[in-house]
Amino acid sequence: MASYADAKDSSVRRAKSSVDIDKKPFNFEATDFEEYLSGIIHEWLRTLTTLAFLLVPVFFILDYFTMPKELLQGFGIYRLVSTSILIMQYVLIRQTKPSRLSYLHAYFVSVIVGGMIVIMTVNLGGFDSRYYAGLNLVIVGVNLWMPWSAVHSIINSTITIGMYILLNVLAGHDYVPSILINNLFFLWSTAIIAVFINHVKHKLVKQEFYLLMELKKARDALWSEMELAKRIQTALLPHREKMKGFDITATMVPAKEVGGDYYDIIETPQGDKWIAIGDVSGHGVDSGLIMMMAQTSIMSMVNSGSDCRPSEVLNSVNKVIRENVSRLGSDYYMTMMAIHLDEAHMTIAGKHQDALIYRYALNKTEVIPTQGTWLGISDNIGDCLKDREVKMNIGDIALLFTDGITEARNENGEMYGQIRLEQALNQYADLPVGKLLDKIIEEVKAFQEEQLDDMTLVVIKKLSGNK
Repeated sequence: MASYADAKDSSVRRAKSSVDIDKKPFNFEATDFEEYLSGIIHEWLRTLTTLAFLLVPVFFILDYFTMPKELLQGFGIYRLVSTSILIMQYVLIRQTKPSRLSYLHAYFVSVIVGGMIVIMTVNLGGFDSRYYAGLNLVIVGVNLWMPWSAVHSIINSTITIGMYILLNVLAGHDYVPSILINNLFFLWSTAIIAVFINHVKHKLVKQEFYLLMELKKARDALWSEMELAKRIQTALLPHREKMKGFDITATMVPAKEVGGDYYDIIETPQGDKWIAIGDVSGHGVDSGLIMMMAQTSIMSMVNSGSDCRPSEVLNSVNKVIRENVSRLGSDYYMTMMAIHLDEAHMTIAGKHQDALIYRYALNKTEVIPTQGTWLGISDNIGDCLKDREVKMNIGDIALLFTDGITEARNENGEMYGQIRLEQALNQYADLPVGKLLDKIIEEVKAFQEEQLDDMTLVVIKKLSGNK
C-alpha cells in the first residue's frame, strides 16, 4: 500500500495543476462582446504589423530579380518608408490599450502596404502591370487575420481595390480593358472569399464569447459555493481554549481549495478533556464533508457520558466514515489522532503525523510516533488501534500538526520537513502558546513558495494543576 505522504503528494500535485489551469485561459474581464472583440483585435494587430514590417522589405529580393533596374531605387525607398511607418505603428499598438477603435490600425496597414503596391503598379505602367497581384496578399493577410465582421472586410477590400483604380486612373497610362477586367475579377474574387470567411470566423468568435460568459458565471457560482464551504469548515473549528491544567491554542490555515484538515478541542460536561487532529486525503467538498462527519462523530462519542478511551473513539469514528465514504462512492480515507488529557498524561491513539513534545526540564524536543491505521479503509480497525500514555510535566509543550506544515515546499522543491519544525518548537518554546503558534506559521509561510495544502497546528502546554 502506498504511504499516506505519497497519496497526499499526489493530491497536492492535482491541486497545483488545477490552480495552474485556472491561471492560464481565464483572464476574462470583458463585459460585452464588442469589448471582448476589441481586445482580441488589438492583440492580433501586434502579429499583423510584425508580419507587415518583416515581409515588406523581404519582398525587395523579388523586386531585385524581376523589376527594371532603373526602378529599384524608388521601390527600395517605398519599402523603406512603409517599413518605418509600420514599425512605429507596431510600437504604438504595444504601448496603447485596446479600444473600440483598435480595428482602425488594420485599415491603416492596408492603406500603407496596399498604397505602396499601387504606387509600384503606377510606376510599372498602370493597369497592365501584373504587380497588382500583391494586393491579393494584402486583402487576404489583413482581412483573414482580423476577427472583425464581414462589413469591415467589405470596406477594407473596397478601400484597397479603390486605391488601385483611383491612382492608376489619375496616372493616365494606356491600358488594355481586358487586362483591367481580369485584374479586377481576381481582386474582387479574393475579396469575396475573404468576406465569407470573415463572416464565419466572426460568428465563431461571438459564440466563443457567450460560451466564456456562461463559463464565467458557472465558475463564479462554483467559487462562491467553495468559499461558503471553506467558511463553514473553518467556523466549526475552535480557535483558542483554556482547560484546567492546560493552555491550548490551535489554527488551520486553509489552502485555496476546500480541504480536509480537522482538529477539535473538547471538554465534556463530565470534565473530560479531548484533543483530536486529522487530515482527509485529497481536496474539495467531499474532503470537507468527511472532515465534518468525523467531527460530529467524535463530539457525539465523547459527550455520550461513557468512559471511553481514544482507541474506542477512533474505532467508532471509522465505522461512520467507512459507511459514508462508501455511500459517496469515493476512496477517501483519513489520518486521525485522538488524545485524552488528564492531570499528568496524554493518552494517544491513531495513525497521524508524529506528536512533538518539548520537555521543559530537559530543554529538548521528543518525538512521539503515532501507531495504528488510517480511518475509512477497513470496516473494523479495533485490533490496529492501541492507546499509549505519554507523561506530561509542568511546562511541557505538545505540538500536533498536519502534513501541510512539513510538506510545504520552497521554490527549489525542498520540503520544510519535521526537523525544521522540531527546531522551531525548541526555539520558540519560551513564548506564550499563541505567540509560539504564530511564529511557526510565519516561518512556514516565509519558507514555502505557494500554499497547496491546509496547514494545521495545535499547541498544548501543561500548567500547574490549579491553573
